Amino acid sequence: MSTETDTSTVSAPGGEADGLPSIDYVITAAAVLFWLYVMWEISDVATIQRPFFAVAFLCGILLIYLLSEAKESILERDFLDLLLLGAIAVVLIAATLYILQDYDAFYRRQGRAFDHEYRLAWLVIAVILYLTWRSYGNVFLVLVGGTMVYALYGNYVPGLFGHDGISTQFMLQMLITDLAGFYGSLTQLTAVWIAPFLLYAGLLFAFGAFELILRLAIYSGKFVSSGVAQTAVIASSIIGSVNGSKAANAGMTGSFTIPTMMDAGLRGRTAAGIEGSASMLGQVLPPVMGAAVFVMASTLGIAYIDAVIAGLIPALILIGCMLLAVHYTSVTEIGSQRMRFEDYFDERLTRSEKLVEGTRFGVPFVVLIFTLGYLQWTVPTAAYWTVVTMIVLGITTPVLQSVYHVLAGTDPESTSLADPAWAFVDEIRNVIDGCRRGAIILAPIAIILAAVNGMIDLLMTTGIPSRIAIMLMQISGGVLIVAVLFGMGVCIVMGIGMPTVAAYVIVSTLVAPTFIEVFELPHLAAHYMVFYASVLAGVTPPVAVSVVIASGIAGSNFWRTCGKALTISAPFFVLPVSFVYHPELVSTVIDLETMITATLVMTGAVSIIYGLNYPFNMGRWRRFPLRGGLAALGIFVMVYPDWLVQGIGAAALVAILLAQRTFGSGQAAPIASGLGESDD
Repeated sequence: MSTETDTSTVSAPGGEADGLPSIDYVITAAAVLFWLYVMWEISDVATIQRPFFAVAFLCGILLIYLLSEAKESILERDFLDLLLLGAIAVVLIAATLYILQDYDAFYRRQGRAFDHEYRLAWLVIAVILYLTWRSYGNVFLVLVGGTMVYALYGNYVPGLFGHDGISTQFMLQMLITDLAGFYGSLTQLTAVWIAPFLLYAGLLFAFGAFELILRLAIYSGKFVSSGVAQTAVIASSIIGSVNGSKAANAGMTGSFTIPTMMDAGLRGRTAAGIEGSASMLGQVLPPVMGAAVFVMASTLGIAYIDAVIAGLIPALILIGCMLLAVHYTSVTEIGSQRMRFEDYFDERLTRSEKLVEGTRFGVPFVVLIFTLGYLQWTVPTAAYWTVVTMIVLGITTPVLQSVYHVLAGTDPESTSLADPAWAFVDEIRNVIDGCRRGAIILAPIAIILAAVNGMIDLLMTTGIPSRIAIMLMQISGGVLIVAVLFGMGVCIVMGIGMPTVAAYVIVSTLVAPTFIEVFELPHLAAHYMVFYASVLAGVTPPVAVSVVIASGIAGSNFWRTCGKALTISAPFFVLPVSFVYHPELVSTVIDLETMITATLVMTGAVSIIYGLNYPFNMGRWRRFPLRGGLAALGIFVMVYPDWLVQGIGAAALVAILLAQRTFGSGQAAPIASGLGESDD
C-alpha cells in the first residue's frame, strides 16, 4: 500500500529484470492505449462529452493501477489478493460498459434509476472505497466512508453539525447513477486538464531530464559553494510542480538529490530537510502548481492564466528565500568538498550537446507558456501541443544528432548516437516508458480525486461549509487573525498525506467560503490562503510526510530533519497570513501596489531566513535572542497591513543587519559564502 503516489522507479517497458515480462508488457501496452485515447479526446476539446469521457477515463486508469498492483501480488505470490483485484476489474469493466453502451439513455435518467443500477452503484462505491484504502491507508478510508455515514445519519448528530440526513437512494444517485460524485467535475477536470500534464511529467522522466539536472548540479558546484544544494531545490520544485504530490516528489527527486547533496558533504538531516522543503515549494510553483491551479481557475470562474499570475509573486518570494536559506544552511557543511563527474557519468556532454539537450527540454515548456499566456488557448489544447512537442523533439533530436555525426564522419561522445536507426528505436522506447510512468503517477491521484469528488458533493448537500463558518466565528470571536490561524490549522490537518490538488479541493470547499462570506476577503486571497496552508502539511510535524520520506532516504533522524525543514521554509508559514492582510500579493494584475507590497514582504521574509539560518559566529546567549528578534520582526513586516509601519520595520531590519555585520560576528555580507560555525 502506498501513500499519496507510487514513489518507486518505473521499470523499462519490457520489465525482464523483474522476471515478469508478460505482465509488464500488458501494463505498458495498456498505458500506451490509455494515453492515445486521452490525447485523441483532448485534441478537440470542444466536442468532448465530459461525463462520458470521465467514465471511460476512470475505468482506464484504474485498470492500469490494478495491473500494476497485480504484478506486486504475483511477485509476492499472494493469489488471494490477485483474485480480489480480478474481481474489482470485472466490476469496473461491467459498470463502464453498462453506462457507455447506451450512454444517452443513462444520462437522461438523472434523478432516478433501476433497482439493478442501484446494486451496481453499491459495487462501484465499494471498489472506490477499497482502492482509496489501498492507495492511501485507513485515514482516507475513514474520511470518505465517514462522510457517507454522516450524510446518511446526520440526524443522529447533536449540536451544530447535525442535519436531517439523506436517503440511501439519493446518495447512490449523487455518487454514481447521476454521473456526479465519483464521476463528477473533479474526475472530469482530471481527465481533461490534469492528466496531460502528468503524461508530460512521465516523458520528462523517460527522456532524461533528471540526468541533465544532475549534470547541472555537478557543474554548478564548481562555481557556487552551495550550487549542488541549490540545483536540488530547483529540480525538486520544477518536478514537484508537475507531479502534484509532496510525498511522491520527495521520493522521486529525493532518490537522487539527497545522495548527491550528501556526496557533496551535506549531513543527512540537512540534505533531507532541503529536499522536503523543496518538494513542498514545488506544489505552489506556477504554471502548474501541483495541478491545483486548474481546479482553482475552474472553481473561481477565472482564466487559467489569471490564476497563474496571481500565484507568481508569492512563488518568487518563496524561491528567493529558500535559495538563500539553502545557501546559509549548506555552505558551512559542504566546505571544500567537491563532487567528481566521473562518479556519476561515463560520458561528458560537449557544449553543443548541452545546448541541444537544453533546447530539447526547454522548447516544450516555452510552447506551454506561449500557448497559455499569449495565445490564450484552453488548458487541454495547450497541454496537448506541449506533449506533442515533447514527443517530437524527444525523438527527433537524438536522431538528427546521430545523422549529423554520420554525415560529418565524427565519433559521438554518446554511443547511443552512433547509429540513427538505433537512436530512433531508443527514443521510441523512451516515449513508451514515459507513457507508463505518466500512468503510474496519475493513477493514485485519479483515485483520490474521484473519492474526494464524491465526499465533497455529499458534504455540500449537508451544508457543512456554513457550519464550519459558524464554528470559526465562535472560536475566533470575530477576530480575523484568530480565525485565520485556526483556519490554517484546519487546512494543515486536512492536507496531511493528500496530493496537493485533493487537499486544495477540500479546504477551498470547506474553509475558504468562511473568509469570503463572513470576513469579506477577496476570492483569490481566500483561496490562496487555504491552498498554501494545505501544502504546509508536507513539513508540519508530527506527520510531515515529505520529511518522513526524505529522512528515510537520507537515514537521518526525523525530528532533527523536521527542524531543518522548518527553518528553511519558515516564511511559507507566514505568507498565507500575508495574503489576508495584503490581498494585492495574489492579484491578477501586477502593478505598482503589488510590487511595493511584494518588496516589503520579501524584506520581512529575508529577515526570517537570515535570523533562523545564517551561521552567526557568536556565543549561544547572543545568537538565540538575535535569531528570535530577526524572525519576529520579519513576521511583523510580512503581515502588518500598513505600508508606513511595514517600511519602518523594514528600515529597522536593514539597520540591524548592518549593525550585526559591523559590530557583531565580523563576518562578510549576508550573502557571502559564510565562514562561521553552524548551530549544530
